[in-house]
Amino acid sequence: MLGLNKNGDKLEISLDEKVIFSLSPGDTVISVANGVNQYKMSHGSFKIKENATVPVPLKLKDIFLNDESAEIVLSEGKLILKKERYNHLSVQPQGLEGYNRLYISLPALEEEHVYGTGEIFSEFDLRGQKVNCWVAEHINGLQIAKKLVKQVFGIKNTRKKQKFSNYESYYAQPTFLSSRKYYFHSFSTARCEFDFREKDRHIITVDSIDDFCFAFGADFEEIINDMGLTLGRQPELPDWAYDGEILGIQGGSNVLMDKVDNALENGMAVTAAWIQDWEGRRVTAVGKQLFWNWEYDRELYPNLPDKIKELNGKGIKVLGYINPFLAVEKPLYKEASQKGYCVKDKEGKDYYVTITTFPAAMIDLTNPDAYNWLKDIIKKNMIGIGLSGWMADFGEYLPTDCVLYSGEDPELVHNTWPARWARLNREAVEESGNLEKIFFFTRAGHTETIKYSTMMWNGDNHVDYSIDFGLPSVIPAMLSLTCCAFGLSHSDIGGYTTFFNLKRSEELQMRWREMNAFSPMLRGHEGLNPDLNAQFDASKEVLSHAAKYSKIHKALKPYLKELCKYNTEKSVGMVRPLFFYYDEEKAYTECYEYLLGRDILVAPVIRPDAQSRNVYLPEDNWIHLWSGKEYKGGEINVDAPVGEIPVFIRKDSKFKDEFMDIKKI
Repeated sequence: MLGLNKNGDKLEISLDEKVIFSLSPGDTVISVANGVNQYKMSHGSFKIKENATVPVPLKLKDIFLNDESAEIVLSEGKLILKKERYNHLSVQPQGLEGYNRLYISLPALEEEHVYGTGEIFSEFDLRGQKVNCWVAEHINGLQIAKKLVKQVFGIKNTRKKQKFSNYESYYAQPTFLSSRKYYFHSFSTARCEFDFREKDRHIITVDSIDDFCFAFGADFEEIINDMGLTLGRQPELPDWAYDGEILGIQGGSNVLMDKVDNALENGMAVTAAWIQDWEGRRVTAVGKQLFWNWEYDRELYPNLPDKIKELNGKGIKVLGYINPFLAVEKPLYKEASQKGYCVKDKEGKDYYVTITTFPAAMIDLTNPDAYNWLKDIIKKNMIGIGLSGWMADFGEYLPTDCVLYSGEDPELVHNTWPARWARLNREAVEESGNLEKIFFFTRAGHTETIKYSTMMWNGDNHVDYSIDFGLPSVIPAMLSLTCCAFGLSHSDIGGYTTFFNLKRSEELQMRWREMNAFSPMLRGHEGLNPDLNAQFDASKEVLSHAAKYSKIHKALKPYLKELCKYNTEKSVGMVRPLFFYYDEEKAYTECYEYLLGRDILVAPVIRPDAQSRNVYLPEDNWIHLWSGKEYKGGEINVDAPVGEIPVFIRKDSKFKDEFMDIKKI
């Protein structure tokens, strides 16, 4: 039980009578300042310069305590603390209207670990790092340029990480989870900064004066459950989503049907085909991209509704693609522009944003008419022709120098854009009465994305084994989302980003599929340049491997459905960090293994040409899936040829027998 108590002149915040935080007269509780940010955006990446006044420390003067609340009087203004639930504390700053910067200093321990702040690819434990919480492209132009040079000259540095401060993230959420069994969340939509570099304190900088909260718990599931109560929960996935692989296919109706038939003839369990180019394709300098005009392309996919019905008759769903942009060459843009539905620049013209090599207009989601227009397009042109889901891409690109219909400050709206986009898609599904039949998956996110999006995917990863952008990077990404209460995420099989001699190998295609079979969703992607990438049908070996792991994923359906239901009820993610259940030092820092639910430990192979894998097993009774050998825990090395990803089953699992039958597939 959370307690607010006075001990002499101190205020003590405790959980089950154990003091977590304490404040005394004269302590600096928060600091405030005024500041102005300058933003420069290029291809979704942001350079931010801040000019702020010297922070003014606000010291504790007096404390007034009630049964379920406390008033902390400061040298200027005050904080109102309220117990919202038995373990949840909200904090409301008051009387600070003259400031727009808030600095919060929290006591920390040198041995403490912290996680979250959205989706982080290059690290998991953020202790020692400084995180900029601002929605952006994950891979910026400078990083691409550096990698291009290394690829051209054959320089391989797949194990070397880039400087952490260079990273940005599609999904930035002002929430962190502490190994001390509490979480912090800011309700600000402005840019936030989390500095976890100090040994004795965490410093949170918020570019606005807004409420924040804490919740404490006896275990991590309890804490994440409260996070879900605060921020929202995802619904369960449709039943069909687990019935094998969602094939990533593009190129037109004939290619679609031929590839599906080939997969079925070779024994694959196929639950859906995802055709991202259903609305048309454009070939650019960087690869085969899409024409953003949200109606099916009559040349590439003639009679697409009939093809969808034909595939549905075989038990195969069809998925599409959409984003909040419009191709300026196409009819839907002309309609939207004439009606004034696009985001404007300061001159009142449609604001064109350059994505890769081409400009696009952005629908103004603050305009109710524009919002409903785009939602109706989804209902008519996507759900109406029989699509059972789609990638709801982007959401990171709202410029801070644009003009919005609502008159809102775009700097404060920018981080909310992904949630508004997710809400539009969610409403289209719900209003058509299809929430249990249709799902969509988003890339970008912020606080409210949790309660609107039905699934995340980990964005445009490189088709390699690089620690920062390749296969290994999606593991901490999924785990950090779990630590922010978004419990449903997955990645493209084989990655996406391809250039020069960075090409997807058959081995990478198979290794990535092995990992994703033991994840919430098994979905392929042909990649930025399909002709350079090995696909599911690249060879007989790859097809045989795809058949095996699509069936494995389908065999896990009862377990995966149970995990998804638990996430809907308690916000505990399907993919979980080891420290959720094992209070061992290694469990708090391990970021390239994960638990699928409570009972399966997965250690993906994250190096090329590997035939074995070093695995850390926390203390428990484990059974190696492929050999049946039992382990009690510790550091081990196991054989891991292609086709035998290191997977361990908890011996006490009620699903143990069903799990062990998987090796017979």
